[in-house]
Amino acid sequence: MDITEPLKSLDPRGNAPPKKRIFIFVPVGLILCAAGVIGFFIYTNAFGAPEKNVESERFIIALNSNDGKIIERLQSERFIKSVRAFRFALNWNQGAIKPGGYKISKAMNAWEMAKIFAGDPYMKWVVIPEGLRKEEIADILRQELEWSEDETNIWITKDTTTRANYIEGVYFPDTYLIPTDEAPSDVARRFQTKFDEKFATAAREALKQNIRWPTLLKIASIVQREAAGKNDMPIIAGILWNRLLKDMKLEVDATVQYARGNTGNGWWAPIKPADTKMDSPFNTYKYKGLPPHPIANPGLDAINAVLFPEETDCFYYLHDDSGIIHCAKTFEEHKKNIETYLR
Repeated sequence: MDITEPLKSLDPRGNAPPKKRIFIFVPVGLILCAAGVIGFFIYTNAFGAPEKNVESERFIIALNSNDGKIIERLQSERFIKSVRAFRFALNWNQGAIKPGGYKISKAMNAWEMAKIFAGDPYMKWVVIPEGLRKEEIADILRQELEWSEDETNIWITKDTTTRANYIEGVYFPDTYLIPTDEAPSDVARRFQTKFDEKFATAAREALKQNIRWPTLLKIASIVQREAAGKNDMPIIAGILWNRLLKDMKLEVDATVQYARGNTGNGWWAPIKPADTKMDSPFNTYKYKGLPPHPIANPGLDAINAVLFPEETDCFYYLHDDSGIIHCAKTFEEHKKNIETYLR
C-alpha cells in the first residue's frame, strides 16, 4: 500500500462506515386517498348512471330474447355503461331478465337497473292460440296477469258480453303486450280492437260476396275447431257451405263440444252419442243452421277458407288416426270411410 494515500476513516473494528440512505416518507392517508379517488373513478365509470335528471322510458324485451343480446342493447342505447358491471349487478340480485315491458331511466345506476330487470315486468306478453273459446282465453289471462277468480268470471260473463256480435269469436288469437294493471274490461276492448283491425279486409270481402260478417265468423269458428291443420280448412269450409245451402243439419262435433262445456276432461274432449241428443241451440245434430254465435276464436286462415272454400261435391268428412281428411259425397260413402279409417 502507498503510505502516501490518505487513510479512510475506520470504525474501531476497522470497517468502513455504511453508506447514507435517504428515505422519503409519504403519509399513509394520502395513499389511501389517492386509491379511493382512483377506485371511485373506476366504479362510477362502470356502475354509475350514464346521464342525470332524465325521464323514464319504456323498454320492451321480445319473447325468446337472449340475455346477452339484451345487455348489449342496453349498452348500445346508453342505459348502462359497462356490460360486465351490469351482469355482475344482475347476478348479485339473482335475476334473470324476463320478456315484457319495463320502465327504466338513463339516470339509474347499474344496481338500480339490475333490480328492475330482476323483478317482473310491468307489461307482460300474452300469447293466445287459435281456436280457443273465451273461457280458455280468460284462464290464460288469469295466469299471466294474475287476475283474481272474480275478475276472471266477470271478464267471461260481463266484460265480453256488452255487444251482441262480440260475445265470442272476436277475441283475436295473437300475441299481446298487456300492462299488468290494465282493467279486465279494457283487456276485452283491446282484443276486440285487434279483431276489428285484423278482420277488416275479410269483412270487405264478405260484403262483396253478400255474406254477413257474423255468419262468416260463425262458420270460420267451426272450421277452426274441425280442421286438423291449415290445409284442411278450405275443404271443410266447402262441405259446410254445401250442407248449409242444401238446408241440411251441419252435424258438427265441435258445436256439441261447445254446448256441453268442460265436464272435467277439457273443453274439447270427444263427444259421446248421448251428447248429440242434448237440447241446445248449439247442437247442430239437433237443429239446422248455424249456432247463435261463434264457438271459438278463429285465425285468419280459417276466416279466409270460408271466403274462398274449396269447391267440392262432398257433404261428409272425417279424419283418420293420422289426421288425414277423407270426404264423401253420400252418407253411404261416409259409412264406408268410417269402417275403413276409424274401425
